[in-house]
Amino acid sequence: MEKENIKVTEKQIQILKKFYENGENIQVCTVYKTQTSLAKELGITRQGLSNHLRKLRDSSLIRTGRGFIDLTSKALGILGESGIDAFVFMKVFPQKRVKAYEQIKKSGATKIYRVTGDVDIIAQVAQSKLDKFLKAVSEIDGVEETSAHIILETMV
Repeated sequence: MEKENIKVTEKQIQILKKFYENGENIQVCTVYKTQTSLAKELGITRQGLSNHLRKLRDSSLIRTGRGFIDLTSKALGILGESGIDAFVFMKVFPQKRVKAYEQIKKSGATKIYRVTGDVDIIAQVAQSKLDKFLKAVSEIDGVEETSAHIILETMV
């Protein structure tokens, strides 16, 4: 990912640091579609969608802004998306890495890390999608071994 060249003042950096120190790390799911296109997809009027969005926003289930809608962790909980992740450690046969890595990228992980050590890949996967991910990965030629670990508690 390319780093943006954004100019900020020392005071703005101080402000951002203070926000970060006092912030809460939450999981959100962001939708980047216009409300008009969402209304059309849902088969309701733009005004009808606007009424629903207001109620969802008042219930702290979504946040909205120009060009985006965030589902909050509270909304994800209602949908059965607990926000709890799992990590899947994978060993891949060296001769088959290139093709296996390409397929692993398409398997539905939130993030994928290529690492050094006893494993080749660590994939971060939503716990609710873990079974589907493991099934997809098990069918990839070259994946030698997998080990899944579900987060029980975030300690820091």
